[in-house]
Amino acid sequence: MYPRIIADLDRLRENMERMTALCHAHGLTAALVSKCVCADARIAGLMAEAGADFLADSRVQNLARLPGSKPRYLLRVAQPSEVDDVVGCAEVSQQSEPCTVRLLGEAAARQGKRHKVVMMIDMGDLREGVFFRDTDAIHALAESVIACPALELYGVGVNMTCFGGVLPSQENLSGLVQIARSLRKRYGLPIPFVSGGNSSALTMLRAGAIPEGITNLRIGEGYLLGNDTGALVPMEGYHTDCFTLEAQLVEVKRKPSRPIGDCGANAFGEKVEFPDRGEMRRGICAIGRQDVVPGGLTPHDSRVEILGASSDHLIVNLTGAPDYKAGDVLSFNLDYGALLHAYTSEYVTKAYRTANPFIG
Repeated sequence: MYPRIIADLDRLRENMERMTALCHAHGLTAALVSKCVCADARIAGLMAEAGADFLADSRVQNLARLPGSKPRYLLRVAQPSEVDDVVGCAEVSQQSEPCTVRLLGEAAARQGKRHKVVMMIDMGDLREGVFFRDTDAIHALAESVIACPALELYGVGVNMTCFGGVLPSQENLSGLVQIARSLRKRYGLPIPFVSGGNSSALTMLRAGAIPEGITNLRIGEGYLLGNDTGALVPMEGYHTDCFTLEAQLVEVKRKPSRPIGDCGANAFGEKVEFPDRGEMRRGICAIGRQDVVPGGLTPHDSRVEILGASSDHLIVNLTGAPDYKAGDVLSFNLDYGALLHAYTSEYVTKAYRTANPFIG
């Protein structure tokens, strides 16, 4: 059934094993993140087997599907409305608001559980967390955790690059370590967990430059696509082709390259200009922007050019590939955004490849 995304489980397993071994070799725990594949059961099972110390996700619904063989770690700070589910589906969560922490503590007490809290510190990327210079707010958040008997002040964490694009550095990661040390001294607690970010920290990790005192990294794209997102390069020794998107051609016709008539905005409110390149052999694949990010796709066949997409249709230039016809299937590599959309879409079939026969 098309469109479909095929996950190569053998290559994914190798990437996961290399990634966890790399973290462990530098004295760090590895939280493998399942968000991009929506906690796909087969891929999540590999995470647990490959040496991950934590299974992490940003959505409570995904955490509920993860195997319970390893601690489950909620990455997005909790909504006050979901604290009962957070405690039920995760052993560890990242938090930044005292009011939510209090609700979380009440939920943990009701369920008879002790829940670990990682305080998020904003070291300059300006997404979630207490701003690192606001010492009073950091202490207030810590004290809100300590005041709840059913909660443990487990650690501190930081997120980098996802919003502001700020890269991990000796300065900002060492600053996080210093905050953890000051909290230990002030409250007399072990606070053993210091999470230094995501796949953008792999540049520093591979160089052996992660500051002493960082104990954990949260890795998604690094094992899924083999990318060092800090340096924007694929990593040597990792598979970068673990996923393939396949889409079927539903139409192949010769048409002009430029629309005819007065043009306004398209269905997404965009005003698009098309250069006149003469007549083209144009194809339409049955997949669109509801299912994938077109700009994140790279055709396996270099003769195929992506022209754009509407909600349900991907338009391609097949002028240099005259052998394709309606019913044929085109294959694509995906970047992180395209992969995330494809797994989120219920209209994209999920399939798997291993050394054993193909699993569809």
